[in-house]
Amino acid sequence: MHGLKSDFMDPTAPDAKPKPSAPVHPLSDRFVCLTLVKDNLITKEQAKDIFDNRDRIKGQIEAKKKEKKGPGLDAYRIDNPVTIIDAIVSLNLFRADEPGLALDEDAIFHALAGQWGHPYKKIDPVKLDLNLVTTTIPRNFAMKHLVLPVAKENGRLVLATSNPFNSEVFEDVSRVAQMPVDVVVTAKSDIVRLINEFFGFKRSIAAAEHQFTAPIVDIGNLEQYVRLKSPEELPANDQHIVNAVNHLFSYAFDQRASDIHIEPKREDVLVRMRIDGVMHTVYRLPRKVHSAIISRIKNLSRLDMAEKRRPQDGRVKIDKGGVEVEIRISSVPTAHGEKMVMRIMDPDILLQDIENLGFTGQDLERYYSMIYRPHGMVLVCGPTGSGKSTTLYSTLRRLSTPEVNTTTIEDPIEMVHEEFNQIAVNPNVGITFASIIRNILRQDPDIIMVGELRDLDTAENAVQAALTGHLVLSTLHTNDAPSAIIRLLDIGIPHFLVQAVLTGVISQRLVRKICTKCIESYEMDAAELVMKGLDAGKEGSVTLYRGKGCIKCRGTGYYGRTSVFEVMPYSRGMREITTASTDLGKVREMALSENMVTLRENAIRKLLAGITTVEEVLRVTWEQE
Repeated sequence: MHGLKSDFMDPTAPDAKPKPSAPVHPLSDRFVCLTLVKDNLITKEQAKDIFDNRDRIKGQIEAKKKEKKGPGLDAYRIDNPVTIIDAIVSLNLFRADEPGLALDEDAIFHALAGQWGHPYKKIDPVKLDLNLVTTTIPRNFAMKHLVLPVAKENGRLVLATSNPFNSEVFEDVSRVAQMPVDVVVTAKSDIVRLINEFFGFKRSIAAAEHQFTAPIVDIGNLEQYVRLKSPEELPANDQHIVNAVNHLFSYAFDQRASDIHIEPKREDVLVRMRIDGVMHTVYRLPRKVHSAIISRIKNLSRLDMAEKRRPQDGRVKIDKGGVEVEIRISSVPTAHGEKMVMRIMDPDILLQDIENLGFTGQDLERYYSMIYRPHGMVLVCGPTGSGKSTTLYSTLRRLSTPEVNTTTIEDPIEMVHEEFNQIAVNPNVGITFASIIRNILRQDPDIIMVGELRDLDTAENAVQAALTGHLVLSTLHTNDAPSAIIRLLDIGIPHFLVQAVLTGVISQRLVRKICTKCIESYEMDAAELVMKGLDAGKEGSVTLYRGKGCIKCRGTGYYGRTSVFEVMPYSRGMREITTASTDLGKVREMALSENMVTLRENAIRKLLAGITTVEEVLRVTWEQE
């Protein structure tokens, strides 16, 4: 522990002189205020005001805690005393050194850890081992002393705590774990939250191994609406599997996951989540609970719980902090049982302003020129998971006004949105892409979105809709924009109909963005970039960017994703070279001569602008032959 041996009456008085007494206790209110002033997180005036009013602020926090208490919780919860740190956090102050940045609990404990001489660790829940956390020490012990086992490194147990001076507690943990302990400092609220989540989830899973309860099916509601319970609302006698599934959804929302995978194996069940396009294993569950968890999710999404041999698709709408989030459910039989994937359709991601999707200024103007025409066909191309749905939904939201009638045909409906008339494909009752388009044309539409041009029948009807004065938006699975024309011809659309209806094509990919909190610049020779296939259009040294890895981005250096586009208007020149035997090379050559910017070129622009990295550009784009 370092200095700060100060024990004056006013901790912020500029002329105050330390007395030759014992040093201030490192957990005292005075020490915390002095540390935050020393690290320039708060001003001396703020520190004095906090110090003088600390009892009143703590009393208000205690009163709020008592209001939140509910029946059935006391057996599982231990209330830790309110500290000066809790009081400071409750004031919602901004940092003195960075006025636009909130003074949160992480910043306070980070500063204190430096004074205490201990490393600070922001825990990433995705990287925690459920068994290590929950079997090393009892829950009550962990909550009472605010300690949490987070890792084993080189034969030593890493123990996170908000109080690194509990030496007797650490000795007890060391004896129980039968290994030496290394202490790291972590924010108190993180420890409390993780103890509640991990021990609560473990308790639910353990109880579910012995007790499965059959959920009640409400067949009167076509679209089930579920409000997840917060950890404070989960009573001790609630159904264990319900609690476990609630936790999985809440956990996925907290971690910004786009997909949840439940994968049965021979010995256990893997729970994995896709975050920023990358899969993370978050839990290994006992094999016994697999059937119960799958049945609970099937019940929520109106799937047949008795059917385990055929693939099934369903959906459920869940409340996420006041926002309705749709989750698309898909189950398929595998060698070890049913695998279930839940895709989270977050409206904050699916429905964005087109300007925020990632278009460059020129490409955005070209895209607007395509979608604001009264009729014609616009195609969005790219593989699965490239952001096509986000582009189409964002476009439809821009185009949908009270003056137009917008209808979509989807398989399945990605997200229910009341501004569109959405139709789900259902071959069992004769609703296919091809058949329903003919019905839609009698519904007086202005804009039609067809989920995918899969076959000749669908493509022909979509072309017919575009020919008769409607704007048709659809998708194709091609590698780039020029290939879409060849794909239409290969499907069987005559070249003269392609000439008549096609307005333009865009292709897209998703690249991970560099984390803004840990971004750093570095130099690379332009010749080395060229060798990698990336022509920066410069000579000599080029300034590039990457993420060092931090708490915010889980050490990956990336946070969030953005789209890279290739926009190709279908011009007069394109029409002239579109024949029954059109060559892809000629189409691409014509597009480039008309200043089409390729996927790779646009990705390089994002690279030079510090949005993404060399590795991401090489991963999602390729050099055209």
